Amino acid sequence: MAVLSAIWTYVRDDRPYGGPAPPAAVYYASSDRRGQHPQKHLAAFTGILQADCYNGFEPLFDPQKKALPITPAFCFAHARRGFFELADIEKTAWDGQKAKPVSPIALEAVRRLDALFEIERAINGRSADERRAVRQERSSQDTCNSTRRPTPEGG
Repeated sequence: MAVLSAIWTYVRDDRPYGGPAPPAAVYYASSDRRGQHPQKHLAAFTGILQADCYNGFEPLFDPQKKALPITPAFCFAHARRGFFELADIEKTAWDGQKAKPVSPIALEAVRRLDALFEIERAINGRSADERRAVRQERSSQDTCNSTRRPTPEGG
């Protein structure tokens, strides 16, 4: 019988963002994946936490449940995944499934998120002020803000 356990990993590395603190990682092991574990591990933590969509983190962001709630930093890579799956006809064919129509809206969302990722790669390592200025300038260009709205029919 397999027993499900978890290794909880918390990482800090602000070097790509010009942060002065050295990188660090801490690991905790638990015999299960219940939300009480990250809630206990991060009970005294304040600041910004980037996490996946695991609902065990939710109480950490709730000011009714935590005196100093953590500010969530949501992940575009996780947001992009759902759109990518809707737009990925090759995977459907590779899996031997009958090809479903590609969603033009999902394709446009993937294109725009990819443009944002390209901006992030270009500004990696710059100061917060420089990153903000480049994001504001480049993310408002046509590469990210197409005025054409795709329709479900692809038009």
